[in-house]
Amino acid sequence: MGEIKIIIWIVLGIIYLVSRARKKQVPDSTAAPVEDYREDKPVTFEELLKEIQATKAPEPQAEKQLEPVAEYQTKDYDDDLRDEKEPLEQTDYNYKDHDTIYETYEKARQEAFLRPSMEETMKLENTIVRFGQFKGYEQQIRPSLAKEYGRELQDTTNFRKAFILSEILNRKY
Repeated sequence: MGEIKIIIWIVLGIIYLVSRARKKQVPDSTAAPVEDYREDKPVTFEELLKEIQATKAPEPQAEKQLEPVAEYQTKDYDDDLRDEKEPLEQTDYNYKDHDTIYETYEKARQEAFLRPSMEETMKLENTIVRFGQFKGYEQQIRPSLAKEYGRELQDTTNFRKAFILSEILNRKY
């Protein structure tokens, strides 16, 4: 039974292929010719634009004198190309020949021995001495809260504070 189904499907496939081939060979004379773009080459944007413009009815134009349009000259940019094998950068470039920074450095190095040093130019009279100038930036050390309570508990006059503190810390419930 399974072989009969396979044979029937094969026969139906062959009939379908033959009917498709006959439709392509015999064109229908009553139908208008329709171009099938999918079987040929793909349609470009320019071709579609031409078809759309062809379907539009041309508008009647009043007779006008049109000015002649200047023709543009085309230039072939491929003529100006250099040989691709040329290097993109100059490999024999010497920075010392073109930059003045080396000359400036050498000149300053030679003049350094002729100038007086910092020790020679500095005088004690020119030095401003201000004591305590940075005192505002020092951190103040504050005693911790436990040290304050310890100090207060050691004092006998503060018995009342100590008693209240003990009641707070040692709760009964």
